[in-house]
Amino acid sequence: MAAVAMALRGFCRFCLQRGYVHRDLTPAIPSLVRHRLSRIPHGISEEQTRKALCGIQREAPLGKRDYAIMQMLYTYGIRARQICLLRLDDIQWSAAQIRFHALKGGKTVIVPVTDEVGDSLLDYLQGGRAPSSRPEVFLTVRPPGHPMTSTAISTLVSRRLQSADVPLSPHGAGVFRHGFACRMLAAGHSLKSIADMLGHRDIQTTSIYAKVDFRMLASVALEWPKEEP
Repeated sequence: MAAVAMALRGFCRFCLQRGYVHRDLTPAIPSLVRHRLSRIPHGISEEQTRKALCGIQREAPLGKRDYAIMQMLYTYGIRARQICLLRLDDIQWSAAQIRFHALKGGKTVIVPVTDEVGDSLLDYLQGGRAPSSRPEVFLTVRPPGHPMTSTAISTLVSRRLQSADVPLSPHGAGVFRHGFACRMLAAGHSLKSIADMLGHRDIQTTSIYAKVDFRMLASVALEWPKEEP
């Protein structure tokens, strides 16, 4: 609707410039108020993720890299930019931990290395990563290997989900972050703990996920009044 309103304002200005109307009609077009937490997040499910991951051929370096990236996005709910910034020394193998750097005024997150993430990372680092002195973990496939961008990661996610016929829109890397938060909420984690896992400083940023906690919403819904005979 916001795009329609913008188009109408542009049309009104065009008509005024051409002399089709004698006064500016743009004030007659109401401004649309969009609340900060008005949208409902759409996340990828565990089944959809499994379907997408199983469809990746891991024999070639490209498949090894994409599999590791998507496994980390799903497991930790991190942003694509945090994948880009991940350095080799952020992976503490001896302590079985990974450090993801803060973004957007958030907090640095330290998470355990799960078996799935550890296996996919080792597979990529040992047989998929281009030979390079770069400190970043994930590089482009072709030598000499450049650090990946957020756009490149969202593009590969979109391509992998589409090839697996996963019906999500949009198809960007953010669906994993939303899916992670929704899974944590469904598992009974508090908004505070989810905020900590996502690296949010303000719990209000996390509160949008309360909209998809259908069990909680059902518990506060009033019973529909019965019609009197």
